[in-house]
Amino acid sequence: MSKSALLLKRTIPTAAAAVAATLVLGGCGGASVNQVAAAGSAGAACGTVNVALNAWVGYTANAAVYSYVAQDKLGCTVVQKDLSEQISWQGFGSGEVDVIIENWGHDDLAKQYITDQAVAVDAGPTGNEGHIGWYVAPWMAAKYPDITDGKNLNKYAELLKTSESGGKGQVLDGDPAFVTNDEALVKNLDLNYKVVFSGSEAALIQSFRSAEKNKTPLLGYFYEPQWFLSEVALAKVNLPKWSEGCDSDPEKVACDYPVYTLNKIISKKLSDSGSPAAKLAKAFKWTNEDQNSVATDIQAGMKPEAAAKKWVDAHPQVVDSWLK
Repeated sequence: MSKSALLLKRTIPTAAAAVAATLVLGGCGGASVNQVAAAGSAGAACGTVNVALNAWVGYTANAAVYSYVAQDKLGCTVVQKDLSEQISWQGFGSGEVDVIIENWGHDDLAKQYITDQAVAVDAGPTGNEGHIGWYVAPWMAAKYPDITDGKNLNKYAELLKTSESGGKGQVLDGDPAFVTNDEALVKNLDLNYKVVFSGSEAALIQSFRSAEKNKTPLLGYFYEPQWFLSEVALAKVNLPKWSEGCDSDPEKVACDYPVYTLNKIISKKLSDSGSPAAKLAKAFKWTNEDQNSVATDIQAGMKPEAAAKKWVDAHPQVVDSWLK
């Protein structure tokens, strides 16, 4: 994992509000991850596994496949819990969370819960490589090719001004809970822009989709792996190149985002339990292409369990390698 320091800006609800609906997956063909269902009988060797469910479809894809294999191949009872990223880590100490199946950096949280409190362990890479950055719709990159050089952004501030950006150009972000340095970047790169939050991944995607369809100007935060990039090939804006330590002070960040080696975090309790669910979490590894294929099916309306089953059935050798 990259050693980038704190790369997050959080707007966290109260703990009580954040402990959202608990989602139970009993057996093959069980309840949707958007329903609350009664837990089935847990397999004796596995028991119950509590999986945090963070709010982006790529994470949902990872969680769906892990959960499906755990329940269908290992007889586990999987309980999925809708939680923000930071609240998910708190669950390791309380016993409410056993697995975070896709982690983007968060060195501060790793230090707190893995190193200092010793209630969680790094379960290794997911196989996914994560990229965060600023993007424009393809039509803008074609019409204004120099916009993809961050040094030219102030030239386009007037074009990118919106009713919400206070007379400045707009940088559209997603959920305020996502990893972001954007407000620091605007300040430290002397950009005549304001960061505006759309509120969710879905809203961010729809904004880029509309910008491309209607040929309206838009500069926004985005990331991969992400299924949407196969629908609209967004063009990345190149900010000053990331180097080790350039983002060590969150207030002074003036460089692009690092490449993230995405990883899994599990509770120490689960790791030490001997449960096959822990072994599966450590062995779980696939590619950006794999994740995007499952995420595409989910966003198209397929239930996560069904999308997971489709992928598992098509990749028996990969799944078998996780279970050895």
